[in-house]
Amino acid sequence: MRKSLFFTYQILLFAIVTFAFANSAGAATLTEYRENIRHLKDDLDSVINPEQNLTDAENLSLEKAVLDEFPKLLPAKDQVEWQNSVVEINNQWIYDALERLKKEPPPSPKRRMILIEVRERLAALEDKLDELENQTAAINAAKDQDKRKLAEILRRAEYQKPKEKQESVIEKLYNRIISWIVRMLPRPNISPGATGGFQSLSFVLQMILYALILGAIGFIVYRFAPFLINKYRFKEKLEKKARVILGERLAADETARSLFDEAENLARAGNLRGAIRRGYIALLCELSDKKIIGLAQHKTNRDYLRDVRQQHELHENMSGLTVNYERHWYGLENAQEKDWEEFRNDYKKAVGSQ
Repeated sequence: MRKSLFFTYQILLFAIVTFAFANSAGAATLTEYRENIRHLKDDLDSVINPEQNLTDAENLSLEKAVLDEFPKLLPAKDQVEWQNSVVEINNQWIYDALERLKKEPPPSPKRRMILIEVRERLAALEDKLDELENQTAAINAAKDQDKRKLAEILRRAEYQKPKEKQESVIEKLYNRIISWIVRMLPRPNISPGATGGFQSLSFVLQMILYALILGAIGFIVYRFAPFLINKYRFKEKLEKKARVILGERLAADETARSLFDEAENLARAGNLRGAIRRGYIALLCELSDKKIIGLAQHKTNRDYLRDVRQQHELHENMSGLTVNYERHWYGLENAQEKDWEEFRNDYKKAVGSQ
């Protein structure tokens, strides 16, 4: 009685699980397809290695219940969703094997061999699907990591948009004076009926007034020009003192030569990645001293490369240096000795082309 209850419970469990899988509408996901295969593989295990207390008739009934699951869980033609597309699956090999099974009588040992063959192929297919899911998960994780790395790079100071330049107090005062002078300049308003002598006198008076205004402007410029020039030179010195290249602030006494010497020292110490960055900053400092490019805190290495696109030889040499710099600084690729040697040779070519 107990053996019959166990057998009835096992058949009922197969029926419940089959009904649950069969009611999933539409194409199955890759995970659902793999679960169907795993479920059928485990059920075949119970048929291939049955309970010892079951009769031959009960074993055949259990085998029939398991084989009835195949058309519901793995039809001959199936569809699986994978990477936003639907893949057609051909499971005909299962039914070819089941046809061979039907031709063998129950006592034949070939029946068990056929079931083992189907079970092993299902196990191999399950392993391949596990490997595919793991690869997909790894690719998605790598994409997320690349997105985070790109977001971190774009948040750096050198990639931020520069603030709009606002007028200084002196510039506002200068614009107001010019506007006031323009409004005060007389405009000729001679009527058509006026005599020729009066027209000539009015024209002479206007020219005299213009000359006086221009003289006053010249006097103001003469008096205040030295002050403005000195102020501009002082501002230029301050800007030079506070040079910022690719987010790195340089001291006033640092030159392109001293920067490249630092890069050489870093390379000898084994810090090749830092040497390449220091050498690239030295190149930008050298081009700035030669008035080829203008330094700005918001500019990126690609902005500086675009500044020299009209000078073909320099642009070609600087392109290689820029790629080398981006690959090892932003791309975090390990720098080798040959990378530094290549950078140093291209640096000399770029500097020597000017």
